[in-house]
Parts: sequence; C-alpha cells; structure tokens
Amino acid sequence: MSRRAVKVGSHAGAGDLLELVRSGRATTRGALQQATGLSRATVGQRLDRLFRAGWLREGAGGPVDSPLGGRPSITLEFDDEHAVVLAADLDTRHARAAVLSLTGEIQAEHTGILVIEEGPDAVLDELGHWFAELLEKAGHPADAVCGIGLAVPGPVETDTGRVVQPPIMPGWDGYDIRRRLARAFTDHAAGPVGVPVLVDNDANLMAYGEQRTGYADCSAFALVKVSTGIGAGVVVGGSIYRGIDGGAGDIGHIRVPQGAEALCRCGSYGCLAAVASGGAVARRLAETGVPAASGSDVRDLLVAGHPGAMALARDAGRAVGDVLATVVTLLNPGVLMIAGDLAGTPFLTGVRELLYQRALPRSTAHLAVVTSRLGERAALVGAGALVVEYLYAPRRAEERLAALGV
Repeated sequence: MSRRAVKVGSHAGAGDLLELVRSGRATTRGALQQATGLSRATVGQRLDRLFRAGWLREGAGGPVDSPLGGRPSITLEFDDEHAVVLAADLDTRHARAAVLSLTGEIQAEHTGILVIEEGPDAVLDELGHWFAELLEKAGHPADAVCGIGLAVPGPVETDTGRVVQPPIMPGWDGYDIRRRLARAFTDHAAGPVGVPVLVDNDANLMAYGEQRTGYADCSAFALVKVSTGIGAGVVVGGSIYRGIDGGAGDIGHIRVPQGAEALCRCGSYGCLAAVASGGAVARRLAETGVPAASGSDVRDLLVAGHPGAMALARDAGRAVGDVLATVVTLLNPGVLMIAGDLAGTPFLTGVRELLYQRALPRSTAHLAVVTSRLGERAALVGAGALVVEYLYAPRRAEERLAALGV
C-alpha cells in the first residue's frame, strides 16, 4: 500500500485515521493521537464515524506500553467484510471476472470467451451478466458492491477511463466504458445506480497486483506482458506510473531494426509487437502450417513442448530483451517481471540473453528477472486493489462518509 501523507492536528479527518489504520502505521487510539496530534476526544469522534459506517472493527488487545501495567490497548482493524469489489480482465478473445474481498481474496471467479472485437456495448453488457452470476455464487447481494475495476488491453486516459486509439480494440476508442459497465451491472445484477467504475491498462493492473502482493518493498517494479500484444506496467513508490495521459509502458510500439518490414496492427512498420508478440509468433507458426491464431494458442504449443514454437519464443524473447535493456537503464527497477502467454522458459531465456548482454552491469547488478506469481489473476487482483485504494483514500473516504450520513 502506498503511504500517503496524512494530515496532522485539527485538519486530520476520519479518512486520515482510516489511512493510518489500513497502512498499519497507527492501530490503537493512543497511536492515532500521537500520529495526528489530535486530542483523545477528537480521535474518538472521528473513529465513531468509521465504526458507524462499518469500516473499522476492534481487534485483539495489543501489548501494554506502560511499565506500571494496566489494560492492553485495543487494536483497530479495517473491516474487510463490509463490502466487496467486482473486477474483470479483458483480453482479445477471452475474459476473466471475479468477486474480491476488500483485501484482495478472490471469492468467486469466471473465465469465458469474450471477443473484444464485438465492441464495447456487447462485451460490457455480457460482463454485467457475469457479475450477477458471480455475486449469486459468492452469496453477496448487489448492494454489497462498493466498486468495479476493469483491465483492458489498450492505453487508458486515467481521468475519463476511456481507451485512446487502442490498436487491438476496434470500436472502443473514446467509448464511455465507465457509464456502460455501471449500467450493465445495474441492469443484470439489480445493483445500485452509480457504482464507481475504474478502468486501467491490463499491464498496469498486473504490475500493481504483483507488486502489492509479492514485492511490496520494491520501490521500482516493472512488468512486461507478452500476449497477443506487448505492454508494460511500472509501479514506483507504491503507485502506478502512467505518464501524463496514460501512455506510459506502451513498449510494444517501439521500433526495432529487425521489424522493418513487419506491419503492426497500429498501422506502422517495425514495432516490437509486430515482431515479438504472441500474435506475431502465432502468424509465423501459421505460415509453416501450425494451427495458431493468437498468443493463447502459442502458449498451449509451448506447454506441449512444440519445438517450432519454442524456437520462435526464444527469438521473440531476444527482441524484447534488446528493448528492455534500455527500459532497465532508464528505470533502474529492482524487479523485472515477465508475464503473459509467452512467459515461459524459452522466452525468458531469450530476454535474459540480450538484456544482460546490452545493459550496463550497473543497471542489472541488483535486478531480479522473474515470472508472474499471480498468473492469470494478476490483473484482477490489481483492479480490485485500485478500487479499494481509490474508495478509501482520505479525501474520498470523507466524501463517502458524508454521503452515508455518518
């Protein structure tokens, strides 16, 4: 969890106290007084609002701080049972959706065919149907949902949640995803109107989920997803780095010399994705008579040990590793994670071969090159975490408490 600045003195509100408890920086009334400078009575008033909202609960007694003894301090805990989050991860030909707890545990999950080229209206409506079934499976009413997170395989304008000129999402450019998905949830699950919907790039959310659950102490974390396309997500200081308009991490469209004659789906020649993505490998296999149409088909061939697929995956890894040498030199991450359909031994071998050959030793001396821990659930976990961090951030928490009348 990123550590936001917490207000001190009389300006510290209930949302600031909640942030201190959730981050573990202050988990007793006394510790909250010390951290904020608020009086005991004021801390009690702020906490009372959080208890009435159902966001906090009392835990077990903590250690006795005074050498004279006395009763142990009662610890305070974020109550992760008062609501749930819905999340979905869209790929080009299939999708995954889930109900998650506020601490990221998946309570119900569904994977199915969902072709992104069918357009946003049809795809988002179907997600609303999936959400309704998942809530029933998990045993939660629709009004338990506090927010929805969606991962998409394209660049996203953060302020609006709209994808911008997505090469592999025809018909989605500028579409109001937030409003349509919220309506689909209301229509199919009989959920409340206006549930918050957050949309982000899939590689961003994969990186966020992986960093938070497995590498929380890594201050510079990079993830590269290689599936039908290629994208990267970067987490710096516990927060997703998106650039000024959501375009950070779009490394699939960096030009590479070996791709001069390769036409990319973006309309340009020479993009890394046109040479080294799962889609590019699938096309090369198809040219040799091997049935493959997407990154997921290549993944299946790699699992089966297909020699042609393994050789092409290693070549693709070398091309990506060449580009990543520059990325690593620029970002100096502690962890570089390879994820997606091609993230197996042949591809990883190719990445390491070129990365360590081209990057300066100083840039890789403390770098761990690893594969995904969460696998296909990474974007779901990241989407859920994004929703929770947004809804329970101090300022937003204050607004929600006021709307609840507490």
